[in-house]
Amino acid sequence: MSSFRPHQNLPDEDSEETDEWLESLRSVVDNHGLERARMLLHELMIEAKYLSIPINRVSRTPYLNTIQLNQQLPYPGDLKSENKIQNLILWNAALIVSDANRRIDGIGGHISSYSSSATLYEVGFNHIFRGKENNGIGDALYIQGHCSPGIYARAFLEGRISKEQLTNFRQEAFKDGLSSYPHPRLMKDFWEYPTVSMGLGPLAAVMQARFWKYLHMRGLADTSESRVFAFLGDGEMDEPESIASIAVAGRENLDNLIVIINCNLQRLDGPVRGNSKVIQEFEGLYRGAGWTVIKVLWSSGWDRLMMAESKGIVLARMEEINDGDWQRMSTLEPALFRSEFFSSNAALEEIGKSLSDNEILGLTRGGHDPIKVYSAFKAAESAEGPAVILAHTVKGWGIDSFEGRNSTHQKKKMNIEDLKSYRDRLEISVKDSNLEKNPFSDFDLDSKEFEYLINQREKLGGFLPSRKPCKIEINLPNSEVYSDFNKGTPKGQKVSTTMAFVRLLRKIMKSNVGEKIVPIIPDEGRTFGMDPLFSEFGIFSSQGQKYTPVDHKMLLNYKESESGQILEEGISEANAMASWIASATSYSHANTPTMPFYTFYSMFGFQRVADQIWSAADARARGFLMGATAGRTTLNGEGLQHQDGHSLLIASTVPSCRAWDPAYAYELATIIKHGMNEMWGQELDVFHYIMIYNENQQQPPKPDGIDKKIIKGGYKLVEGKNNGNPRVRILGSGPILKYAKQAHEILNSKFNIDSELWSITSYGELRREGLLASRKNRLNPQEKTIPYVKNCFGDKTPTVAVSDHISAVPEMIQRWVGGHFIVLGTDGYGRSDTRESLREFFEIDTNNIVLGAISALENDEKLPSGSVENAIKILNIKTNIIDKTK
Repeated sequence: MSSFRPHQNLPDEDSEETDEWLESLRSVVDNHGLERARMLLHELMIEAKYLSIPINRVSRTPYLNTIQLNQQLPYPGDLKSENKIQNLILWNAALIVSDANRRIDGIGGHISSYSSSATLYEVGFNHIFRGKENNGIGDALYIQGHCSPGIYARAFLEGRISKEQLTNFRQEAFKDGLSSYPHPRLMKDFWEYPTVSMGLGPLAAVMQARFWKYLHMRGLADTSESRVFAFLGDGEMDEPESIASIAVAGRENLDNLIVIINCNLQRLDGPVRGNSKVIQEFEGLYRGAGWTVIKVLWSSGWDRLMMAESKGIVLARMEEINDGDWQRMSTLEPALFRSEFFSSNAALEEIGKSLSDNEILGLTRGGHDPIKVYSAFKAAESAEGPAVILAHTVKGWGIDSFEGRNSTHQKKKMNIEDLKSYRDRLEISVKDSNLEKNPFSDFDLDSKEFEYLINQREKLGGFLPSRKPCKIEINLPNSEVYSDFNKGTPKGQKVSTTMAFVRLLRKIMKSNVGEKIVPIIPDEGRTFGMDPLFSEFGIFSSQGQKYTPVDHKMLLNYKESESGQILEEGISEANAMASWIASATSYSHANTPTMPFYTFYSMFGFQRVADQIWSAADARARGFLMGATAGRTTLNGEGLQHQDGHSLLIASTVPSCRAWDPAYAYELATIIKHGMNEMWGQELDVFHYIMIYNENQQQPPKPDGIDKKIIKGGYKLVEGKNNGNPRVRILGSGPILKYAKQAHEILNSKFNIDSELWSITSYGELRREGLLASRKNRLNPQEKTIPYVKNCFGDKTPTVAVSDHISAVPEMIQRWVGGHFIVLGTDGYGRSDTRESLREFFEIDTNNIVLGAISALENDEKLPSGSVENAIKILNIKTNIIDKTK
């Protein structure tokens, strides 16, 4: 039975000629073999490219350097000086980690990653990476997190980091130390871009490059001379985030983006792809997404061998060896390498015999050859779109007991023999007696190497990495932008806080700061009622709008534009969050502040991209995250996977995040006004997470004098009557506040219970100030501080807190509540039903709030025994107890 051979019936005006070509191909295969046929096809594809024939590119090319010897550029630097500089950096980088772990066992760090990629970085620092002294922006460097010791070692030679700081690597609590990885939160003048945990750097780099295009095309910053360089590990590429935005870069034709993947073939535990070739896999992945792929596989030591051999037998041998064997073979002595590599046929054996041991030692990986690496960088710079350099290296390069070993990632210390061997290999002038006492070395200030090191960076515009936030001198929107929301809505007009937010956002976008506002949407703009903004402000597209939208005749049409203001990211919370980070940190990387408002399903924020949000905090991001369709019962129909009742709790774990749960439009406006002032007026490195709901309600007018209390976290909405009746306090937030208000009225009218009603805008802020006061009192007992939360709730009045979120959210303030504290929340999984049914199910409706108040009073013996049972009957409350977490 013949196998199926799919064939497209393409238009063919000369089928005989076509048949002749096909027959010729079959003849080559029959007479000269598959390798010859493959070579011819590749040559035809290359020629087709230069003839501008519009055919799809081949996804994978032979296992060779992309840039051939005759295409290689002359090296512009002093290789001898650069080699000495790189060797000293390698030495100090390894010693930073080893010395720290010798003194403090288990402090950690990584030696082998930088040793494998040092040449990639050094060629960049000496000849490629632009500093900030020219346009104030320079290039962005996303440094592979595990390579931070090498960056510190270079900065030490540059005079930017002291020997004391090197000694204090990973010791930051009470010393002037160095952070483990790139952390702007901890080293705010040095690191710009956090790149751990792994996978976040690749995603952020793509969207950073795209955001720089956005800034330039909208006229907000001149980023035309700035590029984004992202250094990644091949093991890191297994993270979904690493490849999440590759298609975006190709689609947007981001010619300001260059990715360098250090392909040392090893991840933490062993080979990345032991049974195949990870470099070929990456080539197919990136080419398929429209990137230029530049492979740097083999060093100059292979050039003579490849030039002299025309039958392709060396290439064939290279291609049949899998990564697991390449890793192992990197550890072999010359004789063993010769016997294994040059062994599959007689012709190969003859080639192997012709090579001396020194020549075989020179058969190294391309990522360790500065000449090859430089040509790759220059080719990437000239690419018509994003480019990726796939650099073949050896992990632990140069350290005998580390090189190519599976355990190398976990090796933190070098013993005395390792130190001696590495010192001798790198030709470092350190005596044996100083190897452990005072191991770090530098150049004399009048040395040729130091002068070269500094001059190269001066030519390129200054040192990197370097974080230089701009001073924010912006007149904030005046009070009129927010004052409309103080009036409430006319009687009978009900609006949701989401609708109020969209209206407020539009007013801010039309204010004096409007051009700097960056709305970000993950394909849910119509859900949130934001679609009217599409036509007014436009959706950013680097290609403009090449089609006529279906709604072009309508007033509110779908408008894409090169100067569009809205970032419509499609169904990708990860890409949207990465864009938010780029905007929220633009004050530090682009000399211009922008204020992002990222609006998303609250369930798909902290829960889905929590690691990115933590990274944003590390990067000192400033902006607004708008958690829309919030509440476990408010988004009633969508069910378990959509109904958020816990993101406020997760938000409280991020120290620089201010989390809010406003009930009314005036609270929302007050919070956003405060946030703008905090982030731009006071220039605090914080961001704000605000819940907004889709439940319509009558918006009340704003009471006088409550702004500060809204920001502190809560205020008394209705005062008790103090009529001598039993008294209770009710705390409500978000859309459940109206149920708390109804309960307050029923308690008074039906049960003769006096109650006061509070609107809680942020349990997190109440807790934050409370914890600060507790700490002050513990460390300075002579100066007692009473926090706002205790002033409000610290007496013996029973308190009932009700929320559309899980009980742990109101319980954040429990230690400061003086009386009996009952919390009603939506613990358990969401489900679909009417809002009324869901609120009864989760026991956060009016009747259950009333019952909670009566229960607290009976517990305090303020009501007679049996009051709860009586209330259950009156209120017709279901008492069958089920476990809502099942």
